[in-house]
Amino acid sequence: MDRARRDRRPRSLLALFTAALLAVPGITALTSAAHAADADLAKNGGFESGLDGWTCTAGTTVTSPVHTGASALRATPAGSDNAQCAQTVTVRPNAQYTLSGYVRGSYVYLGATGTGTTDVSTWTQSAADWQKLTTTFTTGAATTKVTVYTHGWYGTGAYYADDISLTGPGGGTQQPPAAPTGLKTGAVTSSSVALSWSAVTGATGYAVYRDGVRVQTASGTSATVTGLAPSTAYGFQVTATNDAGESAKSATVTATTPAGTGGGSPGLPAHALVGYLHTTFANGSGYTRLADVPDSWDVIDLAFGEPTSVTSGDIRFDRCPDGGECPNVESDADFKAAVRAKQAAGKKVLISIGGQNGQVQLTTTAARDAFVASVSKIIDDYGLDGLDIDFEGHSLSLNTNDTDFRNPTTPVIVNLISALKTLKAGYGSKFVLSMAPETFFVQNGYQYYGTGKWGGQDPRCGAYLPVIHALRDDLTLLHVQDYNSGPIMGLDNQYHSMGGADFHIAMTDMLLTGFPVAGDANNVFPPLRPDQVAIGMPASVNAGNGYVSPSEVTKALDCLTKRTNCGSYATHGTWPALRGLMTWSVNWDRYANWEFQKNFDAYFG
Repeated sequence: MDRARRDRRPRSLLALFTAALLAVPGITALTSAAHAADADLAKNGGFESGLDGWTCTAGTTVTSPVHTGASALRATPAGSDNAQCAQTVTVRPNAQYTLSGYVRGSYVYLGATGTGTTDVSTWTQSAADWQKLTTTFTTGAATTKVTVYTHGWYGTGAYYADDISLTGPGGGTQQPPAAPTGLKTGAVTSSSVALSWSAVTGATGYAVYRDGVRVQTASGTSATVTGLAPSTAYGFQVTATNDAGESAKSATVTATTPAGTGGGSPGLPAHALVGYLHTTFANGSGYTRLADVPDSWDVIDLAFGEPTSVTSGDIRFDRCPDGGECPNVESDADFKAAVRAKQAAGKKVLISIGGQNGQVQLTTTAARDAFVASVSKIIDDYGLDGLDIDFEGHSLSLNTNDTDFRNPTTPVIVNLISALKTLKAGYGSKFVLSMAPETFFVQNGYQYYGTGKWGGQDPRCGAYLPVIHALRDDLTLLHVQDYNSGPIMGLDNQYHSMGGADFHIAMTDMLLTGFPVAGDANNVFPPLRPDQVAIGMPASVNAGNGYVSPSEVTKALDCLTKRTNCGSYATHGTWPALRGLMTWSVNWDRYANWEFQKNFDAYFG
């Protein structure tokens, strides 16, 4: 009896309250509309489609542990990177949103920036199992986009995240655009194909696919795909994009690149052995005369030309004086005669600029012009075949907000590109141009580029990428120094360390496959041609950290050129046209009884 009375009274009050609300015009429509507009706006919040929709500095997907579904995010902070994963979402002004997600690990954060009011974040100090994090915010009067993120903390180990959602009213009723039509090819060279297509209504950008793989984006209705191999057939498609998503792919057009003219690799054998010759010093390995370098060496880089000051651009080549560490050094006349003799035998002799102690920063156009003039004088005085760029240390770095390797703005980068293009144009198609960057400046760009979108990174990260990209059609050889390197993340999203074939395989695969810079799928560094790439290795244990035995060298070559004898890393292709090997140095190889040279000769014959 008493329970029945208590049950009836609340129902009666509820009915009265509901009737009162219904009596107020517009209340029913407003309430239902508000709920209908709420949606989960986070794309791929469960990471079931890999990292699609997310930009991550150090993240990958795993199948265990997961909160729900089949995948979750795993990200590992390292150094000055907190392993942030973020995505930008379209929202409505003056609207309330709830951000939530499940995390595991120590010091894991979830938050939103760009709200137009107060940016928010929430975190857990330690979550041994999945823990839900939730926060809310209201957008500002002019806010149409916010960035949601999760990250860990420096040096605390890996964290996990899953089922991230942003609930609230959607940013509009916009739909993805229609697929582009009218795709056609334009100019086709041995290493590039020009494409154009018809504009699509409602599109804010376009994505270009090569053989099904997204390789670049465009803001207009044309693009040129570079980094292609000669005498090769390719298929191309285009999609249209806007804030609502990406269209279906266009119809495929095909193009076959013609045979190369030899301009990219003037006078080099199919497989070349490249070595640095200590010319201005001996460095404990003993001085070796140029004339005494065996015929196996196809490209000899004279180490080093150095600047009169870091920012002067004025390069000098001061050969090691007779006596001291360089006994029995040849005269200038004999040295120049040896250059001519090597060239008569089909070898290339280059001046290498920089090295460990030769910091070069072309901060001004005056320094750029001095660089061109002084390098030209060295080449002309000694009758050399070209130039090797071995900028190390702090020679190259990127200014804050210089985030697009395709359109660099930092003076030391822009001026170097201009100087090298001037030298190449001045000497013509037979000019040999090579580069020997460290992994930090190239492959490390897969994770980090410059100071990063959120700042705090080393501005040298990936700083060689804009130089390589701008000169890829003029570049004869790129031989990255796979030595004196820290662990580098490969395309398998695993870190690889020096000391075995696996490191060389992973690093070289990145150059020949291409990779998204700083994990941005819309900012892809295109692959280089295999004939442009040589693997850089130390000649002996004395030459530098990262020495590998001849058997490991052979494993690396087998895997990359034949796809046999591979280890744990799975390459993305097979490249029998890989140009060859580079080593530091000829002198150290002589010191080790020519072990590196003999292994090269035995492999390539």
